Amino acid sequence: MTKRDLVVLISEETGMVQQQVLDVVQKTLDHVCDALADGRNVELRNFGVFEVKVRKARIGRNPNQPETDVPIPRRAVVKFKPGKEMREAVLKLSPQSSKA
Repeated sequence: MTKRDLVVLISEETGMVQQQVLDVVQKTLDHVCDALADGRNVELRNFGVFEVKVRKARIGRNPNQPETDVPIPRRAVVKFKPGKEMREAVLKLSPQSSKA
């Protein structure tokens, strides 16, 4: 599902103009990104939590030159932890239906 698909779906369900829905969806995503960029967590009830975690520094390997160590610095990454309802809905998927 793309952002466009989401906008069309919401527009059809609510009767709102697609441009208005797009503006609301985009503003929502902008505010989520801004909060994460400030290092804050974003909790959306019944959906999940976006968290900023810091990965520790580590040593990597170059596959073309395995004898060479490549230092990978510590960095911040975004992790998503799904809410209970989403987790339960996804668990109901059978392996055959997820391939489609």
